[in-house]
Amino acid sequence: MLLAILCVDKPDHLDLRMETRPAHVEFLNGLNDKGILKMAGPFLDAEGKPCGTLAIFEAASSEAVGALAEADPYAKAGLFASVEIRPYNWVFNSPA
Repeated sequence: MLLAILCVDKPDHLDLRMETRPAHVEFLNGLNDKGILKMAGPFLDAEGKPCGTLAIFEAASSEAVGALAEADPYAKAGLFASVEIRPYNWVFNSPA
């Protein structure tokens, strides 16, 4: 099943995001290589700066994706004010 993670950064934490980004990208590249990560990217604020994350994973359960979310270097660094996991149905332009 596909599950989406919607993360909102804490206010004024762009520096932490940028410092942690290399480890975050490495983490996601590993999930991508395993076929778990389907797509990901940042939400942008009015100035075009990253302020959150949307990622879609293929996993057996929301608990499995929750474990991935907790292992993300951004989460470990305390970047996110909130994290929401929701089932997702990729209808239009799905690569499958």
